[in-house]
Amino acid sequence: MGRVVAAAVYSAGKRVTNITLDEGAAWAAKPGHFVWIGLEEPNAQELANLQRQFNLHELAIEDALEKHSRPKLETFGDALFIVTYSPVRENGKLEFIETHIFAGKGYIITCRNGQSASYAHVRQRCEARPLLLEHGEDFVLYALLDFVIENYQPVGEAIHGEIDDLERNVLCSAMSEVDILNLHGLRRDVLRLRRYAAPMVEISEELQKLSFPFIDKNMRPYFRDVQIHVTRQMEDLTTLRDIASQTIEIGVLLEAARQSVVQRKFAAWAAILAFPTAVAGIYGMNFENMPELKLHYGYFGVLAFITVGCVGLWASFKRSGWL
Repeated sequence: MGRVVAAAVYSAGKRVTNITLDEGAAWAAKPGHFVWIGLEEPNAQELANLQRQFNLHELAIEDALEKHSRPKLETFGDALFIVTYSPVRENGKLEFIETHIFAGKGYIITCRNGQSASYAHVRQRCEARPLLLEHGEDFVLYALLDFVIENYQPVGEAIHGEIDDLERNVLCSAMSEVDILNLHGLRRDVLRLRRYAAPMVEISEELQKLSFPFIDKNMRPYFRDVQIHVTRQMEDLTTLRDIASQTIEIGVLLEAARQSVVQRKFAAWAAILAFPTAVAGIYGMNFENMPELKLHYGYFGVLAFITVGCVGLWASFKRSGWL
């Protein structure tokens, strides 16, 4: 069974009283009043009760009982149904908590399905600004959407910090398989954040254009503010995605460069060792007509020749940066 986080009536920017779910419709019908109900994981019976009281559209109730893939906004007459997602990241695991918002004349209902940041903070902020809360349901809707977007920032900053740490590791040492997997996982998390944040731009744009009895035209700049916040968040996420991708590419290039250095060193030493091997191979042939074999200092001469040749090759490779 779902839990009622908070249910209260507001008028003239102030909380009038706390209510039960069954009292919501009566208070919402009073002029100048609206109810704000917050539920956590409501069941079908509780949603059916709200449907009867506030005349919620049956399609909106069906949507509220389903799991969606992306945020969205739908209109049903003079009422709105909005699906939002708040990111939660613990122990490196990213999850998205789905919240459904029903908004209409005289009511705001939120249904949170999971353990995300509590909307009690939004209620406290709104109650601390009675002049704006006096606008009613539209200001509460703005505050809810703005709070959802705020939840993306700390998650993005945490991912940014981890990417920076991995980038420093990649620049200082060889990139390990663990580093590659971590970078790939962070890049995937960034793409998921973008996927859930992007539709919020369209939602905020639509809210600026819609003409509803409970949305004052003077509140449209607030929804534009939400759009600006989402756009900035999208830009930051795009930057994070690019940094993660470039870090992987830089790591691959650096590893290739390190391997190239090792290969050049091997090639240089192989060439140096090949010189005495070639000389020794010549004198290992069984020919009789080799006059130098009878020289008194022939052996030492050959050793000196090999030494000079090897030192010369070593010096040449050293100058060229191969050793």
